[in-house]
Amino acid sequence: MPRSVNTVASRQRRKKILKKTKGYFGRAKNVHKVAKNVYEKGLTHAYRDRKTKKRHFRDLWIQRINAVCREHGMSYSVFISKLKTNNISINRKVLADLAMHNPEAFKAIVKEAK
Repeated sequence: MPRSVNTVASRQRRKKILKKTKGYFGRAKNVHKVAKNVYEKGLTHAYRDRKTKKRHFRDLWIQRINAVCREHGMSYSVFISKLKTNNISINRKVLADLAMHNPEAFKAIVKEAK
């Protein structure tokens, strides 16, 4: 009795991976063994970097707030502590946006914190 192999399903599995790695460089786009490894590694990086993206953005917001605070003669840490003592609750994302796009409003917040 001949051996039964489900070629259709095997080919579909391979084509699915190769379709997802379409724009990759070198053999990663057309050799199934390499493409499978690269695709799985890309998924792990995507999962990890969804977490680190949040960290990077917080760092960016802090840098922007610090730069504008120093223009007004105050360091970032002093500014944040004065906001807390004066019960002004604005998150860093909004503060950084104000610092970049609306300097007058940010200056008013700095005056209020002093």
